[in-house]
Amino acid sequence: MEKLITFAIPCYNSEKYMEKCIRSLLDAGDDTEILIINDGSKDRTGEIADSYAEKYPDKITAIHQENGGHGEGVNQGIRKGRGMYYKVVDSDDYLDPKALDILLNRIRENVKKNVIVDMYVTNYVYDHVADNTQRTMSYKRIFPHERVCSWEDTKNFGISQYLMMHSVVYRTELLRKIKIELPKHTFYVDNLYMYWPFPSVKTIYYMDLDLYYYFIGRDDQSINEKNMIKRIDQQIRVTKLMTNCHDLNQIKKQSKKLYKHMFHELSMMYTISTVFLFASKDPENLKKEKELWEFLKEKDKWLYRKMRTTTINALTHLPGAPGRWLTIKGYHFAQRVFKVG
Repeated sequence: MEKLITFAIPCYNSEKYMEKCIRSLLDAGDDTEILIINDGSKDRTGEIADSYAEKYPDKITAIHQENGGHGEGVNQGIRKGRGMYYKVVDSDDYLDPKALDILLNRIRENVKKNVIVDMYVTNYVYDHVADNTQRTMSYKRIFPHERVCSWEDTKNFGISQYLMMHSVVYRTELLRKIKIELPKHTFYVDNLYMYWPFPSVKTIYYMDLDLYYYFIGRDDQSINEKNMIKRIDQQIRVTKLMTNCHDLNQIKKQSKKLYKHMFHELSMMYTISTVFLFASKDPENLKKEKELWEFLKEKDKWLYRKMRTTTINALTHLPGAPGRWLTIKGYHFAQRVFKVG
C-alpha cells in the first residue's frame, strides 16, 4: 500500500543519537513510514533499528545493508520506499513535530485536490551544540508562500543561501523517473542529491516552517573542517559529478531563473573545494585545485569564465600565498558570521 511519505534515516554507528531522530517522526500519522537503514554499523545501531521495527511494525522498517556510505542509504530508501513523497533525515538530526504536522496536512490536502507538487520546501535550523545557539536558513524571500509555483516565480538566492537536502521533500516518482543513483562510499553526496533533480522539478510549494534541525558540533561530522580537508578528494568527486550532471547552457535556454540557482549551487561547490584545498596547506592539494578548475575549463569554457568572475570565486583566487591566506581567513570569518559550520 502506498504511503503519503517515506522518511529514510541512513544510519552508521548512530546508537548515541538516532533515537531522538526516530521519535521526532513517530507521530507523523498512519499514512507515513520510516525506513531505518543500517549501513553496516559496528555498534548497536542495527539492534536499535530492529527494536523500533518490532515495536512499530506498521510504521517502521529496519533495513540492513553492507556498508555503502550515506549515498547508498539514500538510494536504498528510494528503492524500498512506499511513500508518494520522500524525505531524508540524517540520524543525528530531527524534525519539529508541530511543523511536520502542518506540512503533512498540507500535502494531504493537495493530494486530495489532485495537485501535483514535485518539491516541497521548508526552512531548516542550524543547531550548534558548541555554544547552544541556533540559526535558521529561511527561504521566505525566495519562494511565494503556500502556493504552487515554478522556478520562474522565484527570486534570486543570497550569497549564503542555497537549497540543501534538509530543506526539501521530493516526489518519489520523480526521483525514480530520473534514475538518480548516488555514489557509494562518498561523503557530500547530499549536494548531488539536491542538484540532480532540479531540471525535472516543475512545481514547487514553499511553507515558512522551521522543520529540520541540523545538528552541528560533533568532531566526527563530515562538515568538520579537519574532516573536510581529509576527505577533500570526495568533495572534488561530487563537484565533478555535479558539473557533468547537466549542461547549464541548455538549462539557461529553458529557464533563466533555474539556471541562476543551479549556477549558484555549483559555484558554491567550487568555492568550498578551493577553500579547503588551500586550507590544507599541502602542495599536492594546490595542484588539485588547479586541476579542478582545469577540469571545468575543458568541460565548458563559457561556464569556467563565468564562474571564475563571480565575486566569491574572484576573492578566493587572490594571487600567491597571501591570497590563499586571505581566502582561509575570509572563510573563517564567514563561518563565524553565518554560523554554518
